[in-house]
Amino acid sequence: MGEYLKKYSQWPALGLLLVVAMAGCTSAHYRNAADRAAYGVLRQKAPLVKNTDPAFTIEQTNAIVLGNFPVITNVVDYLGPDGETERGARVLRLEDALSLAVNHSRSYQSRKEQLYLSALSLTLARHQFTPLFSSSGQGTYNATATETPSLSDHFVEDRSVSANGSVGENWLIRDVGRITTAFTADFLRFVSGDPRLATSSRLSATFVRPLWRDAGFKSDMENLTQAERSLLYDLRSFTQFRKDFSVQVATAYYNVLGNRDGVRNSYLNLQTSHKNADRTRALAQEGRVAGTDLGRQEQQELTAESSWINAVRSYKQALDNFKILLGLKVDANLVLDDGELAALQIRHPDLSVDDSIQLALASRLDYMTIKDQLADAERKVKVAENMLKPRVNLTGGASLDSDPNKNYSLPDPQRYSWNAGLDVDPGLDRTADRNSYRSVLISRNRAARTLEEQEDQIKLQVRDSWRTLDQAKRNYEISEIGVRLAERRVEEQSLLAEWGRSKAQDQVDAQNALIDSKNQRTQALVTHTIARLQFWNNMGILYIKPNGQWEEVANAKTK
Repeated sequence: MGEYLKKYSQWPALGLLLVVAMAGCTSAHYRNAADRAAYGVLRQKAPLVKNTDPAFTIEQTNAIVLGNFPVITNVVDYLGPDGETERGARVLRLEDALSLAVNHSRSYQSRKEQLYLSALSLTLARHQFTPLFSSSGQGTYNATATETPSLSDHFVEDRSVSANGSVGENWLIRDVGRITTAFTADFLRFVSGDPRLATSSRLSATFVRPLWRDAGFKSDMENLTQAERSLLYDLRSFTQFRKDFSVQVATAYYNVLGNRDGVRNSYLNLQTSHKNADRTRALAQEGRVAGTDLGRQEQQELTAESSWINAVRSYKQALDNFKILLGLKVDANLVLDDGELAALQIRHPDLSVDDSIQLALASRLDYMTIKDQLADAERKVKVAENMLKPRVNLTGGASLDSDPNKNYSLPDPQRYSWNAGLDVDPGLDRTADRNSYRSVLISRNRAARTLEEQEDQIKLQVRDSWRTLDQAKRNYEISEIGVRLAERRVEEQSLLAEWGRSKAQDQVDAQNALIDSKNQRTQALVTHTIARLQFWNNMGILYIKPNGQWEEVANAKTK
């Protein structure tokens, strides 16, 4: 008996050690465990979605290194006084800009965290179908004054320590049922008075299996199924976001370069306007031109200067907005690479509208999700139909109790009890279930309409992007002709001006036409490039590399 007492009197100490060990798990441990679980489910789902980010992580460093980029040593004159601020600035290529945006953009980081949280939710949903352990314990120190029977008015204080603890497990097994087990133990030790030490314990288990309503725990299984599919949808959404984001960054990058080219053209226009005004003033002093022509040239000079100032401001504003898009500080000193604009060319895809639509319907990730959501709605209808049935559950239970006649006793296999039966609820009130069923029917019909609408929207987007692309191509061809015509007009007016035979209005019109046609050509070239990327994106075949750079589509064919 002494050995038995010695053995089980250590239970409180073992419980204390367990509590201390659990408390020793630091917050870093739980964070790392959450990361392992979330990244694990993302790796499992990644093969189901093409062009996912293979190195997905929400970890982000605040250190932005620009020191590896080239440095500007010679400043341009067409920026005026603002050009000097670019001395020592870093030159940013488009590929570098995309890489910076992927690693430092605030909106991009938020979308990554949103996907991570979705994965974390799935880990909890899956956890519900694993053995769930729980434990609890309680200890109490008691003091009670009792009257001694042999001595009147003499009270003795009995002090005791009592404790109880339990360990339980709840396991929902797919297509089997819910099993619940528990082990409880009570401990009592008198500190003074009666020196007894008493323990009692019990081991119990219950089993529930629905046979009709919610058979197979359809409701719980539906929650897990939907969580699995929701993560797939979120992964598709993030993959599509990566494509949209790269197009957004490229659009902003080329627009900044377009604004810078506009500054260059405005500056050249200002220089030409100064030259024409000086020449007209000289001719006016000789009496060879009318005063109205001189006034027209001087007015053009002021207008050109104002346009140049506005162009500089627009360029600087666009550049600052672009820095914010990349996740950089506004005061970061950088300049975009003019060579990127010079390297642009018209690369028009040879693909019909009908073929483009067929590709989009086969490749668009959002369209896949809409189709899957219709399947979700149909599945929920079946679950709601099942919940309208009467409840018939198969139940069972068993327990082992300790010997109450012994002070120290574990559950005795000979002291058992068990039961089995049916838990029946005919469901006389089905109002809530009826309303739920009718609601999911409506949701299914909405999902079907949404799918039809999404198909039309995709067709509309592809048609519109195809038209935009074709329009940009034709506008570029027209602007090329317009630049050549405008250059010829300017040359003619310059020759006529030297002979004193040119009118000021004609010179101004020719010069303005040249600047406008150059700006239109640049804009058409940028528009076509962005429209081509958006065209591939709308068809769902724009492939994005981990650094945000895209791969040009060489041959797009329908399956």
